[in-house]
Amino acid sequence: MKYQIYILIASSFVFYAYGQPYLLLLLLISASINAVVSYNVYFENIKKKKKFYALSGVVFNVAVLSFFKYSPMFGRIIEDFANLSTLGDFLITIPLPVGISFYTFQGISLVVDLYRSNHQNECPLFRVEKNFKKHYINTIFFISFFPQLVAGPIVKAYQFYSQIQIKELKDINFEKAFKILIVGYFLKMVIADNLKDQTFWMAYPYFEAFSSLTLLTLVFGYSMQIFSDFAGYSLIAIGVAKLYGYNLPKNFNYPYLSVSFADFWSRWHISLSSWLKEYLYIPLGGNRKGSYRTYVNLFIVMLLGGFWHGAALSYLIWGGLHGMLLVIERIVKDYISLPSNIILHFLKMLFVFTLVSFAWLLFKLPEFHQAWLYLNNLLYNWSGMHRKDILMLIFFYSIPIVLYHINYLCRRKMGKNYLDNSYIYAILLFLIITNSGSSSEFIYFQF
Repeated sequence: MKYQIYILIASSFVFYAYGQPYLLLLLLISASINAVVSYNVYFENIKKKKKFYALSGVVFNVAVLSFFKYSPMFGRIIEDFANLSTLGDFLITIPLPVGISFYTFQGISLVVDLYRSNHQNECPLFRVEKNFKKHYINTIFFISFFPQLVAGPIVKAYQFYSQIQIKELKDINFEKAFKILIVGYFLKMVIADNLKDQTFWMAYPYFEAFSSLTLLTLVFGYSMQIFSDFAGYSLIAIGVAKLYGYNLPKNFNYPYLSVSFADFWSRWHISLSSWLKEYLYIPLGGNRKGSYRTYVNLFIVMLLGGFWHGAALSYLIWGGLHGMLLVIERIVKDYISLPSNIILHFLKMLFVFTLVSFAWLLFKLPEFHQAWLYLNNLLYNWSGMHRKDILMLIFFYSIPIVLYHINYLCRRKMGKNYLDNSYIYAILLFLIITNSGSSSEFIYFQF
């Protein structure tokens, strides 16, 4: 029993090293430095030294993330404009470690929370062990815990450290864990993996041959796919962690029912949006320094959130677009009072879903000119090829996602959860076995 944490750490290392063995060293170095820095932040009594350690930890995590994630982008810029081909070639070859965006953010949360002495009241067990060896092991475990290591949810330190203890079988809710896993695997293997065979045709130059209606349906299909893929992974991670006695934060809360873009970001990739709010938006001033500063802060946070997803112009534009929508929405909210009724509620939901879905084009087609060309074809290519098979399959595999969201409304309004039934889970398991699509990696692995 006393070796549980060591076994989970070893398992996490094997899991991470399976695809990129040599990058396991980077994970170990990152976790080790975060352990040393956070220990000194917690126990240092001199304010200036405490601040120095905290700043060093944040700078280290940002530097590691920037070097490995954005070096290829800078390499291409150097080759194009500075004519330094040797340096450019080197930077372009820098590998992108799986999960680096997630575990560096977790390292930042550890250092910053201990510096601020945050969350001590809500999580009294969130403390640093006086014995450095114990703290080091706990930090290695926190950074490397395999269910959420490669694609989240992003776990904040205070959410995890308080759970580090010996677990017993009687403490595990196996039924709940298996239900979560069944839904997660169903979303990924049955919905996302089947939809990907249809949204494949969104790639350039294939989409140029299709009619506007087919292109519009593909946009809807990709919106369903990216939700199923990422929400599915998050549920799998949460379910697996629960089997070991650890609770990871919810990452999705029926985002396509959102009636505003602020509402959307409180429901989509919740762990990222809450991280950005807590460690970026609030330190920038949040909404405490007047309306204009609030608008600027919203835009900056979303712009950086887009850039976090990848070193490409499309991701930057995607983040800027969401930032602009949040700002416009905030201005409207500040100066215009809209009536509330069921029709307007539905129209707002449809409006948010439509714009969010079209913004996903920048994920599917990271080359910005291709996304722009796709929109142009969608507007003007009414006489193109009409693919009824694509339309039918997309709508067929989207029905469960629609029902999934509708069931949430029924649960809220009438207190009835039609999907919480053993027969439903049996059907989902049967479909996982009999109707899974061809396997593919999770979309968020690339981030």
